[in-house]
Amino acid sequence: MPPGGHPGGAWVLELERQARRNGSGIGTAQLTGPWELRHLWGRERATPQEAPAALLRLLGARLAISPGDQPDEPLRLCNSVRIGALELRFLGWGRLVGRRPLLQFGFERLELGLGPRLLLQRSLPPGDPRRQPFFALIAAGSDGQGHWLLARGRGGGLACWRCPSADAGQQLAAQR
Repeated sequence: MPPGGHPGGAWVLELERQARRNGSGIGTAQLTGPWELRHLWGRERATPQEAPAALLRLLGARLAISPGDQPDEPLRLCNSVRIGALELRFLGWGRLVGRRPLLQFGFERLELGLGPRLLLQRSLPPGDPRRQPFFALIAAGSDGQGHWLLARGRGGGLACWRCPSADAGQQLAAQR
């Protein structure tokens, strides 16, 4: 992160220009962990969108990424929000594609839990392969507060995620 710990829009857009030219070099090891949403920007905007980001932080928006059980298996993803003990989770797969790379993903199952109790579990139909969701991975690094990740989604929004610990993803994967 830049000095001061808050990613400025101009700094973020410059990192994205560099990633488009040279790729980001982000691999599975840098993605593993429970990522908490911190900041959002709109399409090609240098000004962060504070209200939507604050709402998603309030809901505990999290993207947990863990490696598959076998070396050739895709990544495992859990995208979730929480209100008190009530948690909505979308579970599925992810894979890195290309040199930038893109994190393509799809969700296979929806779960609703209350504390440790599973209230609802439903399979989700596969999405249209031509409209596969993805995050274009821009940059990742570490600072005094943990790890950070910048990515732009298929819809054009850009997000900054934080992961407080490198081994937290392995602990989270063991819980699921």
